[in-house]
Amino acid sequence: MGNTFLNLALLIIFHFSMPTFSMKLTTILTDQSALLALKDHVIHDPENVLTTNWSASAPVCNWFGVSCGSKHRRVTALNLTGLGLVGTLPPHLGNLSFLSLLYVRNNSFYGGLPVQLSNLRRLKYLNFGNNSFSGEIPSWLGSLTELRRLFLGQNNFKGVIPFSLGYLSKLEFLYLFGNQISGSIPSTIFNISSLQEIYLSYNMLSGSIPSVPRDLLLLEVIDFTSNNLTGHIPKDMFDHLPNLKGLYWSLNLLSGRIPASLFKCKELQMLSLSYNQMEGSLPIEIGNLSMLQYIYIGRNHFEGEIPKQIVNLTLLMAFDCSHSNFTGIIPQEIGNLKNLNWLNLAFNNIAGSIPPQVFNISTLRTISLDTNQLSGHLPSNMGLFLPNMEQLYLDFNHLAGSIPMLEGEIPEGGSFGNYSIESSKGNEALCGAARLHVPNCKTRPLRNSKAKTKLILYVALPIASTILVVALIIIILQNKRRKDKLPTQEDMIPLGTWRRFSYHELRQATDGFNDSRLLGNGSYGSVFQGTLPDGTIIAVKVFKLELETAFKSFDVECDVLRNTRHRNLVKVISSCSNDINFKALVLEFMPNGSLDKWLYSNKQYLDILQRLNIMIDVASALEYLHHGNATPVVHCDLKTNNILLDEDMVAHLSDFGIAKLLCEEASMIQTMTMATFGYMAPEYGMEGIVSTKGDVYSFGILLMEIITRKKPTDEMFAGERSLKSWVIESISSSLNQVVDPKLLSTIGREYLKVKNCALSILQVGLECCVELPNERLHMKEIVTKLKKIKVTLLRDMERVR
Repeated sequence: MGNTFLNLALLIIFHFSMPTFSMKLTTILTDQSALLALKDHVIHDPENVLTTNWSASAPVCNWFGVSCGSKHRRVTALNLTGLGLVGTLPPHLGNLSFLSLLYVRNNSFYGGLPVQLSNLRRLKYLNFGNNSFSGEIPSWLGSLTELRRLFLGQNNFKGVIPFSLGYLSKLEFLYLFGNQISGSIPSTIFNISSLQEIYLSYNMLSGSIPSVPRDLLLLEVIDFTSNNLTGHIPKDMFDHLPNLKGLYWSLNLLSGRIPASLFKCKELQMLSLSYNQMEGSLPIEIGNLSMLQYIYIGRNHFEGEIPKQIVNLTLLMAFDCSHSNFTGIIPQEIGNLKNLNWLNLAFNNIAGSIPPQVFNISTLRTISLDTNQLSGHLPSNMGLFLPNMEQLYLDFNHLAGSIPMLEGEIPEGGSFGNYSIESSKGNEALCGAARLHVPNCKTRPLRNSKAKTKLILYVALPIASTILVVALIIIILQNKRRKDKLPTQEDMIPLGTWRRFSYHELRQATDGFNDSRLLGNGSYGSVFQGTLPDGTIIAVKVFKLELETAFKSFDVECDVLRNTRHRNLVKVISSCSNDINFKALVLEFMPNGSLDKWLYSNKQYLDILQRLNIMIDVASALEYLHHGNATPVVHCDLKTNNILLDEDMVAHLSDFGIAKLLCEEASMIQTMTMATFGYMAPEYGMEGIVSTKGDVYSFGILLMEIITRKKPTDEMFAGERSLKSWVIESISSSLNQVVDPKLLSTIGREYLKVKNCALSILQVGLECCVELPNERLHMKEIVTKLKKIKVTLLRDMERVR
């Protein structure tokens, strides 16, 4: 109690001892002078907005980003969001005494926040998010008592959360996520009765969660994801939060039971407690939360049975209680959850049979029941009741019989590398490679079972003729389309000087496609180095036409590359498809090979600046693909092998064989094409959902790989451990354990600069890899973040010198 009064007294003394510019006589000329000072402190203005628009010869109220009040004609709002500005904030901004809104989000401002900003007593909306501000969060923010919204997320703030923020009695939104804030959460924050959302995720906060007072009725979202919070959740935490909709507390060290008070939050839609150390049972009162749509409580120590009352959660779309100690049986009531599309009960001790009611959920796309004690047989007709099923995990149980009604091609490699004939018994419609002892995919075996014969007689035959006619029409149209889409001199990418190549020329250039000329092998083709008669070196990608999908891959690459042009995309010189037996693309040769080769070579080395430049190059390419075309392009297979380096070490994104084009009406599509394991976004791997946010996730994994020099498929990542979880574990403890030792081989102050830069990049990577796609960054934001990290690195390196 004594400390509280002391802190309050210090705040009052501080408040009245501050220089008060607003007491001086100020005019619109004062505002003009303050804004021109800001212009002088901006060292880089890529859009030339301030350079060309902010001039003393024009009225201040007409300047870009500036708004004035109608009564006093003074500057009331300054919004410079997303201009890519680099610089610092001058103390003169404290003279904008009528300012109520100050937004400089999505820029590259750095340095500390000038204390003179405490004079902005009319300020209601402050957004400094996604910049490079550093230092501690200033305690004088507590004197801006009119503040409604405070956004300081995605910066480099350190230190603790000042207790004085608790005196912002009108504050509604507090965003401090994505910084390096440590210490405990001050209880004073929860004294703000107007608070609606609080985001403190992705910091280094520790200690326990403070209790919530009785009058905090408006709070809707509490996000403490990815910190080091410990202890039990207070029993009365949720007694007076009737409006709570989102609880994001995953990736902490919380223990104890779920408090009963949580089940009073009847508006709760998202419950995320995964990756903690919580225990006890899942109370039957869970059924009271009828608005719940997502439950993520996996990776804890929960036990007991899954309550039948879950049937009341009719809006539930995802239920994950995996990697815990749940026992008992799967309640048949789950079958009544008609909106469920993801059910994950894996790695528990659940026994009994799988209730047939589960297979009545037509919306299910993913069922993970592996590593339990399940027994019994699966229903022979379950495939008829799960039309949207894409992922089914049943391994490591005691199930009998075979999995019925599987069909299609068995993939090669990856998880299917050890696939055997035993795995396909009872599934006559499967096809694949000869080594698997299943039919070739170009033929269809007869089905012998009586049940299947009846199905053919009574269901298939009445519509067979219709299907046959439609299929023939589709085949004819596809063949015509394939011929029409073969690139010609007129419609191929307008890059470089066009020329045609024959099969004979390419064969001669590559010494008969000799293995000594082989640059690399991919899923759909091989790339050879070639030399033309005039000495020009080229790369020739020859498609493996023995694979039916290679035809589609060739068409996709042509589609994508015909309509795209960017300095960080591999340039296509021409193509060759003289006949149906040979198809190739002639590409610009990249003398420095792939990023994979450089990253994992013992003879070659990339320093922190080279790695950062490569990241910016790739991010720029993705930004162009996602936002620079009328039809957005999703690459779908981002990895180090698909990033090539030219003679100047500029990165170029390549291999668009499984890329997807999104029509204007759709921000996402679904596919059965699988990308590379380890880089895939969860919604891609589980549901086949393709969107630009999937590329963002893969890019986040790529950032972590480049900094750690660890592949996401490294043998150290097994079971529950992944590259992402390893980075999360290490980033808050000892960064030395996760960063590539080669990067930290410097000494003195340069070592600290490299370490800080690596930490900033890893934080961006984690922001790209959040579980929910809508919470991931856009590529435009990522480019801005990486560029500001580069500006900071160069500035710091210059100081070291």
